[in-house]
Amino acid sequence: MALRSPATIKQPKDTVTSIFPQADDEIAVPSFIDDDQALIWRSGPELVRIEPWGQDSLRVRATLNALLEGHGALTAQPSARAVVKYEGDSAMITAGAITAMVDASGHIRFLRTDSGAELLAEKPIHFWWPGPRNFTATGNGYQQLEQSFAAYEDERLFGLGQHTHGRLDQKGIVLDLVQRNAEVSIPFLLSNRGYGFLWNNPAIGRVELGRTATRWVSDSSRQIDYWVTAGSPEQITARYAEVTGHAPMLPSWAAGFWQSKLRYRTQDELLEVAREYHRRGLPLSVIVVDFFHWTQLGDWRFEPSEWPDPQAMVDELSALGVRLMVSVWPSVSVMSSNYQPMLNAGHFIANERGAPGHHSDWPDRHASTRLPVAFYDASNADAREYVWDQLYANYYAYGIKLFWLDACEPELRPGHVDNLRLAGGPGRESLNRYPADHARMIYDGMRAAGEEHVVTLVRSAWAGSQQWGAFLWSGDIPATFLSLAAQVRAGLNAGLSGIPWWSTDIGGFHGGDPSDPEYRELIVRWFQYGMWCPLFRLHGDRLPRSPLSQTMSGGPNEVWSYGEEVYAIVAEILQLRERMKPYVLEQMASAAERGAPPMRPLWFDFPDDATAWTIEDQYMFGPSVLVAPVTSFGARSRDLYLPEGPVWTDAYSHEHTSGGQWTTVDAPLERIPIFVRDGAVGLPPLYPAPASSEGG
Repeated sequence: MALRSPATIKQPKDTVTSIFPQADDEIAVPSFIDDDQALIWRSGPELVRIEPWGQDSLRVRATLNALLEGHGALTAQPSARAVVKYEGDSAMITAGAITAMVDASGHIRFLRTDSGAELLAEKPIHFWWPGPRNFTATGNGYQQLEQSFAAYEDERLFGLGQHTHGRLDQKGIVLDLVQRNAEVSIPFLLSNRGYGFLWNNPAIGRVELGRTATRWVSDSSRQIDYWVTAGSPEQITARYAEVTGHAPMLPSWAAGFWQSKLRYRTQDELLEVAREYHRRGLPLSVIVVDFFHWTQLGDWRFEPSEWPDPQAMVDELSALGVRLMVSVWPSVSVMSSNYQPMLNAGHFIANERGAPGHHSDWPDRHASTRLPVAFYDASNADAREYVWDQLYANYYAYGIKLFWLDACEPELRPGHVDNLRLAGGPGRESLNRYPADHARMIYDGMRAAGEEHVVTLVRSAWAGSQQWGAFLWSGDIPATFLSLAAQVRAGLNAGLSGIPWWSTDIGGFHGGDPSDPEYRELIVRWFQYGMWCPLFRLHGDRLPRSPLSQTMSGGPNEVWSYGEEVYAIVAEILQLRERMKPYVLEQMASAAERGAPPMRPLWFDFPDDATAWTIEDQYMFGPSVLVAPVTSFGARSRDLYLPEGPVWTDAYSHEHTSGGQWTTVDAPLERIPIFVRDGAVGLPPLYPAPASSEGG
């Protein structure tokens, strides 16, 4: 879209004084673009545009260059109306529940339309210069961008993707905006002040959530671009889904149990595990072929000496009611048959310096040393089509329709993003959206092949990844109780960042001795938590671990690998998950339709309960079930808070407790505290009432 020339209308001079140039009794006012409504402020080369972008939402762009479209997660402008007014030396734009006030200096305050209360305000970095927006040239029309806002003493901030720092409320942290293993950068925040905020910029940078100011920084970009919405938590997540994309409806089979380990080395080994699940009568939805199953990294096909008949494997699994998932990486070894064709076609991320097509190193088959590998350019539509063609021919043609996009940050080594150039822009400007573009490769390919349901396991994501069927897991995390506690917070923040399909490696990834009593307890507690995650998946590199190579395989990691006591508990958990699938799918439908995360903090459903905003180690699974994970070794009880309003029923004892109070609940090894709110609809009994209980 292009700006029209500023309109000039006759108004009394005292209507607008200094925000726009004046000439006699004529005042230059902001232009609209086509049929859209916008408030535009200009000072010299700086242009600020504020426009409605969805219900109760405004988008702000500021630049010293031409405005950019479609570079971030906000691609198509939703239908929305706004009212623009000019009063004295200020102007305002109102879009439903949110109003933006702009003063003569171009500083913006966001207010609740009904009460005029301040939600968020830009804050000058210094009283003289710079203002709240700072542009520092980095060359060739790019700048380091800084956007500052006021800080509020009582504010709590949630979202920002998925991180290992172990905090739910992220006020006070400094966070790199960069994709790394287990660190997923989604620059969306939800505030207890009643607003949601998206930093709509895929550039590498950071956010500082300080006590004196909040500051967003992009290391090298061309425009400041952010989106603000107002409302309740449920309204905010709904508005965010509207502008960044709704997750599809999860197919029913995906709500079941997913079995994985590092790694099944052969077709026979994998099939025997699936057969054992069937012999034991245990539910199993998915089993996974992990990395190094390929001929060479980047060939995207099975090594025939280890996987001799993929079609027979898929057929047998299908007869058992099990789907097969394969791990495919975005990296291509110099030994791959695809390396030279992709290099010649410009399908790799380009380097600004150094040898082309070298972004990391990796062990590969028939190689005595680690070899250079390149990452394909997921922002290049032709490159995405090339990769999908390989996946179609070598996996999909056998009926394999589930793909695990590992190392999709991408996992560069060294991580010199300033040396990268993609079709979508220089590395520093665009690399954070790589995981979303990569997931889109699978989604577009599957949909073109006629598939209705697309579920893709990913290790990284960005704003909008949910619309491409991205199922995010929390990466290669430690196998410790401390890590389990951190996952509770990480999963809640991921859901609040727009990713409803989420899970961890049950038991953690790095290590874990199946014969160790403490680790066996950890596995039980992690299964009890994992059952109440949106997706339910076991994975990990158990002891004895082996060096990284194409021959490696971790220790046993099936549900019967941890002794009879653990097995008895976990087998019951698998059956409980099966009984709960209708309720799980009900929450997935809510996520698809309205953007509501299936697992969410207590305050999501009880925003008027002040104590609920302080609770970090409990959560709601949908509107009816309160989950209180046990994350300490040896714990056999725990304190928990029941939000005010409902009467809560202990799922095990069937005793009733009024909300708005703390209580101490037993947590023997075989269970964690679960409470159901009164009036729950569509929820089957979790556990039978004790024989002595008269409750219901």
